[in-house]
Amino acid sequence: MNAINLAEKLAMFSSHWDPHVVAGYNGNDVMVVKFQGEFPFHKHDDTDDFFLVLEGEMVMDYDTADPVTVRAGEIVVIPAGQVHRPRAEAEVKVLLIEPKGEPNSGDADRVASAKPHI
Repeated sequence: MNAINLAEKLAMFSSHWDPHVVAGYNGNDVMVVKFQGEFPFHKHDDTDDFFLVLEGEMVMDYDTADPVTVRAGEIVVIPAGQVHRPRAEAEVKVLLIEPKGEPNSGDADRVASAKPHI
C-alpha cells in the first residue's frame, strides 16, 4: 500500500527486453521494461497485452494491420491471439501488465524473461 516510483525502479537495471515486476494487481504482474530494437513477432493465445509508454516512443507492428506509433502517455492493448511485435529506434521505457506467469515471449522462439521482482 505504498507508492512505487517507476523512475527509481527503471534506474535499477539497464538491460533491454527484460521486464521487472514492481507490483501485483488482481493476479497480474505490473512490470517496467526498457527496450530498443525489435522483438520477434509473437502472440499470446489466452491474454491481452497492455503497454503504457512512460518515456520515448515505440511502434507496435501487426501481421494483419498497419503499425501503430505509441508515444509517452499513451497505451496500446493487444487482443489475445493477435500477432504483434513491439519495436523502438531509441530506448523506450514502458509499463506492462500481464497475468502472473505469462511468458513475455508468447509463442516466439525466444527464451522468456525471468521477470525478477524489484
